[in-house]
Amino acid sequence: MGVVIESSIWEPNPSLYIFIFLCCFFSIFLLPYSSNKTTSSSLFDHGFSSSFLRFQRNFLFVFSLASAMEGLWSVFGEYELVNYGASKEQMMLFLGVGYAASLFVGTFLGMLSDFIGQKKVCLVFFILHFIVGIWKRITTHSSAWVANICLSLASSIFTVNFETWAVVEHEKQGHRQDTLSDTFWLMTFFESASLVGSQVLANWLVGSNVEKGIASPYTASIFLAIIGIIFITRGWTENSTLTFKEYRTSFKTCIFGDKRIWLLICAQACIQFSIGVFWVLWAPTLVADGREVHLGLIYPCLLGARMLGSTVFPWLISGPSSFRTEDCLVYAFIVLGFVFSITAYDYQEIGVLVTLFCLFHACVGFILPSLARLRTMYVPNELRGGMISLSLAPANAAILLFLLQRGYYQNVENAVMLSFTALGLFIAAWCMHILKRWGKQPYQNGRKL
Repeated sequence: MGVVIESSIWEPNPSLYIFIFLCCFFSIFLLPYSSNKTTSSSLFDHGFSSSFLRFQRNFLFVFSLASAMEGLWSVFGEYELVNYGASKEQMMLFLGVGYAASLFVGTFLGMLSDFIGQKKVCLVFFILHFIVGIWKRITTHSSAWVANICLSLASSIFTVNFETWAVVEHEKQGHRQDTLSDTFWLMTFFESASLVGSQVLANWLVGSNVEKGIASPYTASIFLAIIGIIFITRGWTENSTLTFKEYRTSFKTCIFGDKRIWLLICAQACIQFSIGVFWVLWAPTLVADGREVHLGLIYPCLLGARMLGSTVFPWLISGPSSFRTEDCLVYAFIVLGFVFSITAYDYQEIGVLVTLFCLFHACVGFILPSLARLRTMYVPNELRGGMISLSLAPANAAILLFLLQRGYYQNVENAVMLSFTALGLFIAAWCMHILKRWGKQPYQNGRKL
């Protein structure tokens, strides 16, 4: 008589979603009542001027739209490649081409935006998504490489230019500098929420028949791109620009000549590298040794944890017990370093891994607005895009190298990639410690205080 071994697919407890939602809600709702500063705010605070609130809401609408478009392409991207008959090595090469495009072209988009204006480059973001949507509707397999390059460039614009545009327009409209921190954590919060929303939208559009409905997200992306193009061209003004000679001189003096900015560049590169490595390896780590996991249900938990981490930012920076940003970042980077160290050398149970991954995203949700706040303190606004794009170059180069070594040549194991990521995060913590010791000489309106 044969023995039947039942296999079960691991899924997170539904109460976890409720817990994360309630934590985010109460963190946002209770902040105004516990803050000792009138400048601190939340989604429920109406202490700001109507012009600032209108500016902030308009920007967050455009940013959320862009975030949803970024998420639409990632839901069924791997399935689409498998449907085309791509092997695992080809898929890794496919990712490598995307990172190569971000490295060799995307690195200069931030500098270009500082020179010609942020609005024009942000407009290119929506145009690229519109072109890819049309391209995929009229072609099939041959569109994969072209679409991958375009989407990689759009991701580079998304990472660099929307934040820079918000800061420059914030200054141009004369809003208070201390309110920028509120916009930064809301960007991380709305980005994560939009990514979850894009997953829900894509699954609803595709339906039960994936093969027939796989093209539905492309149509949605075209529609969202048209809305974004209309909103940007009609609802936003263009910021002032510099001449090439002025920009080159300022960049050489203020960016290359300031060691504190190099510390920020190193920290930003390390966190971007860790995020890239995580999204490449999180699924293979969970399904190692033949374990069956419902990845689609874990993905919202990770982004929910990032939303929760972003709500912690105003509590620590401007809450009842304000902490210095550099101090908080030191501890956050150390925690991330230990998370990757544990994952690299000890494959835990799925529940432990998911907990570690949620902790990682919670720290990322805090780190991203914190680094944006430090950039406002140290980097002139007219050089901000170039500085951020410069910090992404080492991360893209490192990920490209590991993808080639691991996916194409099979010379590097996953544990090695995770170990190098942990080392980079510890280096980022050291950079924040040195930045604190050196003190600050902040910039405001592009000039030293």
